[in-house]
Formats: sequence, structure tokens, C-alpha cells
Amino acid sequence: MSDTSSEPRRTVGVRDVAVLAGVSRQTVSRVLNDHPEVAVETRERVLAAMTELGYRMNNAARALGTRRSRTLGVLATDALHYGPSRSIAALEAAAREVGYWLSAAFADAGDADAVIAAVDHLVMQGVEGIVVVAPHAHTLDALDELRIGVPVVTLHAADRGARGLSVDQAAGARLAVAALADAGHTRIAHLAGPADWLEAESRTQGFADELAARGLAAGPVFEGDWTAGSGYAAVDAVRKSGVTAVFAANDQMALGLLGGLHEAGLSVPGDISVVGFDDTPDAAYYWPKLTTVRQDFSELARRAVAAVLADSAGASASDLPPVAPVLVTRDSVAPPRV
Repeated sequence: MSDTSSEPRRTVGVRDVAVLAGVSRQTVSRVLNDHPEVAVETRERVLAAMTELGYRMNNAARALGTRRSRTLGVLATDALHYGPSRSIAALEAAAREVGYWLSAAFADAGDADAVIAAVDHLVMQGVEGIVVVAPHAHTLDALDELRIGVPVVTLHAADRGARGLSVDQAAGARLAVAALADAGHTRIAHLAGPADWLEAESRTQGFADELAARGLAAGPVFEGDWTAGSGYAAVDAVRKSGVTAVFAANDQMALGLLGGLHEAGLSVPGDISVVGFDDTPDAAYYWPKLTTVRQDFSELARRAVAAVLADSAGASASDLPPVAPVLVTRDSVAPPRV
């Protein structure tokens, strides 16, 4: 007897499923495409045959027959940072919930040609729409010059056009400042994100607006780069400024700030209170546990997928307000020492 274990297995096709289920290939195709005019018993028989044979749907072949790839594109820049990476993961989950897959393309935010090439790549993949996770103004400027041909929705850039969706960044910053002011702080600094990020700009504006609304003096603003290292590097400037509290524009910078303040012999929140932004999974385990602003990336992703699919189907997606952020109160805020 010959050993056939190393022989390649033939790919199971629609015809094999049809034979086992005792239906036509057209019926199998209708089941694959969720056609409403298939009897429940027939659908179950076809699905059982697929399972028994180990059938895997070929999306490329399906697209040829239906002109629908059931694939959405994601154009991303700076995907290694927490916000963009978390957004991409949330988009993948939201797409799967409605039977879609993602095809991702990454580009250097500062390279317009790379952005255009990434869009071309996605369109050539036959995506039905594109979600842009690119929090830089110059990335969106490059997209403004293109005729893409499929629906496009942007995340984290709601102020840049009708098809933008975001968490309300300015409102989140105001929550952070309010938490510090309500604890009695009047000298509050902001450790900001990079100036070329739209989210950093919105958080800085929210910081200033909340101080002004409370009649407090404008606080110093120190620019970081989203990393813990930049938070650590800001410690000397924070100490010399004489503030009693800091709103850090993300949790990673807050982490570096906490470590640097501890090394400098300062207590948090005894000497200086700190509030972050994002509510990363690690924030509850910082020392002290970090008070921060939570973004609902999952809700934002669901809205983005729904919006791009509505446009793809020729419908008009209703305008949605920004997703509301939430303050998560932990241990890093206390009244200032008298």
C-alpha cells in the first residue's frame, strides 16, 4: 500500500458541496451570498456539507460573481502607537461582526506619494470602502487630492470633513482638567502630544478651554512625542514650572512622568497630581494607579464600519456625534498640599 499522506489535497469547490448536499451549484452560490430565497432546510444542508468537506470560501472568486469582495480597506499611519493600533484591532472585530474582512495598507504619514500608493493598493484589492486611521493633517491633505472611487471614512479627524468620526478629544481633555481643578488645583500644566497630530491639537485646545471656563490662569504646555521617554524627560520642566498638577495627553507619557517624579523624590499624588488619556490596559497597574480618560475604540470602529458600508450600498449614513469619552478615577489625583 502506497503512502499518500504527503500528496497534496485537492481544493474543495462549490461543485463538491453541491454534490454532497444534493443541490445545484447555483443554490450553493446563493447560500454563500446570503440570498434570502433559500429554504432554511436547504441552507442548513449546504452549510453542513461545507463543514464536512472543509470548504473555504474564495473571496476573489466570490467577488467576480457578485462584484462584492466583502473586504474593507484600512489605510494606517503611525500604527505602532496605542491609539492607531487599538483602532485597527477594533475595526477588524467590527468588520467580522458583519461578515467582512480587512485589508490593511500602511504609509509614512509625511510622504504623500506613499499615502497615494497605499490607497491605490487597497482599491486594486477590490475593497468596498476604506477607513483611514491617519491622525495627521498632511495625510488627510494628500487624500483630499484623490478621486478614490469607493466610500472613505476617517477616524480621529472629525474636524476634517463630513466623513470623519472620532472620540471627542477636546471633551476628554476638559474632563481631565476638571478632575484636577475639582480637587483644588489652580496651577495645572499640560504634557502635550506632537504638534502635527490632530488629536494632540484637540486635547491641547480642550485643556486651555477648561482652564478659561473656570477662570484659571493658562497653564504651561510641554510637548512630548507620546512615549514614556518624553514624559520622563519633561520632569525637570514640570518641577521648575511650579505647577501642582499635570494633564498628560496619553498614558504612556504619564507613565514616564510618574517614574521621573519618583526618581526626583516627589510623591504622586502628594506633591503633584497626574491625569492621563486613553486608559490603556496597563494604566490600572501604574504606581500609583492612573486616573485617566477612556476612549471607546470599539464603538468608534462599529460606527466607522456601518458608515462606510452604508455609503457602499448607496445609502446615506446619518451624521453621528463624536463618541463621548469617560473619566476613570483611580489614585493619581489628590488635593494640593497647602
